[in-house]
Amino acid sequence: MLDVRSTFQGKRILLTGGAGFLGKVLLGMLLERYPEVARVSLLIRPRRGTSARERFEQDVLQSPALKELAAKWGPGFVAEKIDVVEGDAASPEIVELPGDFDLIVNSAGLVEFFPPVSQSLSANVDATERLADLAARQGAKLLHVSTCYVAGRADGLVEEDEPLLGFYPLREGPADDGFDHQRELADLHSKVQSLANDAEALTELGRARARRWGWVNAYTYSKSLGEQVLAARDDLDWTIVRPAIVESARRFPFPGWVEGGRTAAPLVLMALGGMTTWPAREDLALEIVPVDLIAAGTWIAAAHLLAGTADEVYQLGSADVNPFEMGPLLELLASEAKRRNGLGGDVRALNEAEYRAWMQGARKQGERWEKRLNAYARRGLPGAKTASARAADLRRLGLQSTFREEVLEQYLPFVLENRFVFEAYNVRRAFAALSDADQERLPWDPETIDWPNYWREQQIEGVLKWVQPETVKEWSFQL
Repeated sequence: MLDVRSTFQGKRILLTGGAGFLGKVLLGMLLERYPEVARVSLLIRPRRGTSARERFEQDVLQSPALKELAAKWGPGFVAEKIDVVEGDAASPEIVELPGDFDLIVNSAGLVEFFPPVSQSLSANVDATERLADLAARQGAKLLHVSTCYVAGRADGLVEEDEPLLGFYPLREGPADDGFDHQRELADLHSKVQSLANDAEALTELGRARARRWGWVNAYTYSKSLGEQVLAARDDLDWTIVRPAIVESARRFPFPGWVEGGRTAAPLVLMALGGMTTWPAREDLALEIVPVDLIAAGTWIAAAHLLAGTADEVYQLGSADVNPFEMGPLLELLASEAKRRNGLGGDVRALNEAEYRAWMQGARKQGERWEKRLNAYARRGLPGAKTASARAADLRRLGLQSTFREEVLEQYLPFVLENRFVFEAYNVRRAFAALSDADQERLPWDPETIDWPNYWREQQIEGVLKWVQPETVKEWSFQL
């Protein structure tokens, strides 16, 4: 049995991404359950005239995730256990960071699907390489947080033991050596330099390179490159943690806490606004994992890394033991829309061709009626003012329709085009090796999640309370 408490005791840890959604839960869970750690150093970038220390005080300690915990700990404990390091992990200067770390946990990264590829390279590849250099210089071990979706286009079980180096989603077996990450990065950096600061061209470059090799977006493409940069190192001990879709907390810091526009938030808001026609494969399980399970799985992997018993890759998914398929999920969302807002109707799940035809038909119908109403209004006949207002309403609905289509386009790889089932054997084995007390502190138990209850009580409530950018009415989608 691995005693996590004694493993973490006296350890000095550098945590990147501590101001992010997962980072806050990682920090809170570690200090709440393993206060024996010597110190946690948070690497935080300054932003818009706000120093790293100010961001820590405002965005981390005062966040809903940590505010009550920080008050319970008291300022003395916070000062003793946490220090703030100002810097950017992608900067070359980070390699010379002073300190004597036992473990570096890199949970930072750019999650945007299609940013200018230069930004993805900096956040998801360069930063990984710099932190690996820092770990090697200090003799520290490195845990790198990636994503399960480095698998790219897939249908079925995605195993954990796929070789890292030379991987690309369209690879035709182990003899296929068509992809080399160093060659790819050299070519990519050359193209980025030639495009200077042309954001549109850089975005298209990332999209094209991902599509060429079989990744679904620039985010997963760059994260896989980061993994391969790390896998090529033989001068340090490392492990890679791959979360699936990280969503609302199940238990810690409290049920339903979520932050930022998480993957499920637009789906929840569109559904509650009355949307019932979806591009979706009904037998596909959306690979959702609560953020506190991801944090627990990460610290389990970290403890094994420190103890010298870690696997190379830990996939943190749920569908291999407890799938919740899109068909029942969409029905649940529709029933919640009707119960809460009186909106919606029968759910329709369309394949890609059906979905595009439906969207085109709805768009053309709206445009026809808008033209007719505007023509009537211009004639100055009775009811012209009402006709003009109705035309404006249709125009607004058309813009909302376009927005939803753009949002859903980014989700198609996850809800329609690929059926991902991520093997999570390694974390189950690592969890089974913990003492009973540590299993209580770091529960990895996706098989016990009651998904309908989780979606109603944690996910939907969390999105409406912590994320909702607009009222549900403004997300109404009825054509």
